[in-house]
Amino acid sequence: MATLEALWRLTGAGWALVRADALIPRELEPLLPPGAKLAGRVLRLFAGSAARKGRPGERLAAVLERQGPAAIKMGQFLSTRADIFGAAFAEDLSRLKDRLPAFPLNVAKAEIARNLGKPLDEIFAEIGEAVAAASLAQAHPATLIDGRKVAVKVLRPSIERQVARDSAVLRLAARLAEALAPASRRLRPTEFVEVVIRALDLEMDLRFEAAGCAELGEAMAKDPYMRAPAVCWEGVGKRVLTLTWAEGAPLSDPAALDLPGLDRKALAENVTRGFLAQALDHGLFHADLHEGNLFVAAPSTITAVDYGIVGRLGPGERRYLAEILYGFLNRDYARVAKIHFDAGYVPAHQDMDAFAQALRAVGEPVFGRNAREVSMGRLLAQLFEITALFDMALRPELVLLQKTMVTVEGVARRIDPTHDLWAAADPVVRRWIGRELSPAAKARDFAEEALRAIMALARLADAPPAARVIVERPHTWPLIWFLVGAATAGAAFVTGLLLAR
Repeated sequence: MATLEALWRLTGAGWALVRADALIPRELEPLLPPGAKLAGRVLRLFAGSAARKGRPGERLAAVLERQGPAAIKMGQFLSTRADIFGAAFAEDLSRLKDRLPAFPLNVAKAEIARNLGKPLDEIFAEIGEAVAAASLAQAHPATLIDGRKVAVKVLRPSIERQVARDSAVLRLAARLAEALAPASRRLRPTEFVEVVIRALDLEMDLRFEAAGCAELGEAMAKDPYMRAPAVCWEGVGKRVLTLTWAEGAPLSDPAALDLPGLDRKALAENVTRGFLAQALDHGLFHADLHEGNLFVAAPSTITAVDYGIVGRLGPGERRYLAEILYGFLNRDYARVAKIHFDAGYVPAHQDMDAFAQALRAVGEPVFGRNAREVSMGRLLAQLFEITALFDMALRPELVLLQKTMVTVEGVARRIDPTHDLWAAADPVVRRWIGRELSPAAKARDFAEEALRAIMALARLADAPPAARVIVERPHTWPLIWFLVGAATAGAAFVTGLLLAR
């Protein structure tokens, strides 16, 4: 029954796109190959009155808004890529970020009081009308009884049921894609959909968002690039979140970039460097950095809000990311290729030299050119061709990272059309490489490994495993190996100290 409902809703979404001429818009016909042109003309035979209203981006936004949170999230992602889809298209979709219809204030107040389990006047002196309404929740300005200005986020009524229905549709769409389009299987659509659904499920509990905001706020405080609001824990519940007020204007406001004294170049660099510093240095990052979640103030201050999706990277993924970026920064394509093979991202039977040559074909056109001259759409198309040619599979653990990197670049380009992602990334990547891959760092890692070995040997000496055969002659091997391990660790520790000077 649930599958039939999902199929019905998926069919309905496709039909809505066709009726609005938002699937293969007529405006794109001059750019399409003959097969796509013919498909578009056939589909337009079924178009309705909505197909004649507005630009393609406006028609698509209207359809996505009616389809629920998952579709709105996709629209938010598309709206950051003005360099691919054009400024008008991106602007038309940008209203999906935080300008959806709000539910009434009295409903929000009742939900806040019920969720926090106490009367509102015990926490808040005042709560105002919603100032932002997004796909899952809306935000209200408020004042605590101690006088602090805060923002109160409350989930939309019955949003959990809506997300569950959307999740069923996404799962069905992924299964159909794998069954009907074999070429899509290497992208692992089912696993990708599960990552998206897991992220949406986590967004349904605002206590997780509060914890993510607090944790990322501590990380951001160590660099000057980006900041987070403080969590007001007395105003936090499963469906309610209270944060200190974010000063400045949201980047989704077209007037934000015209604020007096705003340094757009520095602002764009801070967006890129802030994300990379989070991912590389701390292993966690804000994974929803679209314009609606970024507030800016002169000269280049950025405050990020909405911590519903926090990405995490293990030590291996962090090293992989840094080495890849470092290789491209130095145009060392052989090194980049080797890292892909060592990490298992390219099957071992493929030709490493040929893969390095393919990477060079993608990377070289980017260097030495103004960012406005680089076609990101063409670059992405080339990368897609290469991944298909070398049988690369999408790694689910890197999905959020890849998505966020694309989003961050799109946001930075909208702030400063001349933004150079590689130049902005350079100091953060080199700092990580210098700290983590230096001789002193390697000596430190060796010393840590030796210390772990000593501890294991000590545990073995204190409580050796029961022997199956009783040996009368006493053994001294555990003590000998303990002494050898101690000597090794001591030598590594001294070496590390000398190299670190």
